[in-house]
Amino acid sequence: MKRIYEFARKPALRNYTIADLQNLKATGQKLSMANPHTAAEIRACKEAGIDLFVCGMDQIDDVRAIAPTHFCRVGSKWAQFGSNEELMADAFEAMRRGADMYYTLRSLDAVEKMTREGIPVQSHIGLIPTFSHYCGGLRGWGRNADEALKIYETLKRMEDVGVIAVEAECIAEEVLEAVNKKTSIVTFSLGSGMAGDVIMSFLADVCGEASEEDRPPKHAHAFGNVGRLHKQVHKERVAALGQFRNEVTAGNFPYAQTNISMHEGEKEKFLESLDKWSPMHQ
Repeated sequence: MKRIYEFARKPALRNYTIADLQNLKATGQKLSMANPHTAAEIRACKEAGIDLFVCGMDQIDDVRAIAPTHFCRVGSKWAQFGSNEELMADAFEAMRRGADMYYTLRSLDAVEKMTREGIPVQSHIGLIPTFSHYCGGLRGWGRNADEALKIYETLKRMEDVGVIAVEAECIAEEVLEAVNKKTSIVTFSLGSGMAGDVIMSFLADVCGEASEEDRPPKHAHAFGNVGRLHKQVHKERVAALGQFRNEVTAGNFPYAQTNISMHEGEKEKFLESLDKWSPMHQ
């Protein structure tokens, strides 16, 4: 556990620092990363020993309350902000609230402004679902030599502006393996094989929460079947609500044992007082 100061100058402890992630590149040690959304999911990730967290601004306070020592990346959506100034303000706010790294898809110019201010930035290479219109839909990247070289060139441009890490999504495993040896950037593999420094997966995929209709991507592997439990909970919920409605409609609910009654003898006194009652001002 490392002693640090957060951006808000608060002393804290972390299981991993930026320097740790950079140093681990040479060791081949793999770290795990998942994206808890709720307090219950944060606790589950913590208890399971997940190394690194990724969350949104809405979850960072819960992460810091439940897992105060875990490295956590906070991200923004590409179209969330209309200007670089708004983006910069959001990045500073995330860091002040305890984020360890800030994720953005914005331009290298925007990224460079943040890195100059000391903000650890993670960007994205390979498949970017937000931009899937421009590449013919969701697909794998780097499956031919020309596209593979473009991935490397993009990575080096990111390196030049100070990017700390990248999410490498759906890239051919051989490509990520080759380029990862030629960059100081920490690579987070999402559907790009074992070559990444960090192996990232979505919590819902890991836990098997997707339904068959959702058609999870090829790289999603379910280590559990929480989806079955969700379906059972939904079934039980519908049954309970239906029974409640039926009992209300039939005039049977609320049941006598669920009601509150007056003390013995008080009802008669109350009814007598009620019959005699008149407004005080008359």
